[in-house]
Amino acid sequence: MNLDNSRTVIGSNEYIDFRRQNVLKVPAKIDTGADSSAVWASDIKLIEGKVVFKLFGSTSKFYTGKTIVSSSFRTSLIKNTSGVKERRFKVRLSVRIKDRNIRTWFTLADRSDMIYPVLLGRRTLHKKFIVDVSQKSVKDLD
Repeated sequence: MNLDNSRTVIGSNEYIDFRRQNVLKVPAKIDTGADSSAVWASDIKLIEGKVVFKLFGSTSKFYTGKTIVSSSFRTSLIKNTSGVKERRFKVRLSVRIKDRNIRTWFTLADRSDMIYPVLLGRRTLHKKFIVDVSQKSVKDLD
């Protein structure tokens, strides 16, 4: 449902697709309290000025083992769920959320202990989505 031509209504959690990596129907938590978005990544390294990583961890059903290399990255100081500040790499990835294909920044984090392997924060949602907390796409994780 669209309230106007530019904003898509989403619920408190949604399935998203990483189509370029052929990883589909990944549950994501929509978190309007978080500034940035985060994705579970493993084997994160800086090699010859490029960030090299794998989406998800080997224990995840979404793990493909494919290596992603990004020469376009940033670093950010993020306060983790425990309130501890840590420096993380941030890369741009293309995702599909409902009927929208977007390219957005994700911090690379170990989310192995989290219910949702992906968190979508305000910067990703801003001017693209309206969050209706009465809606949920993912019903079996909460």
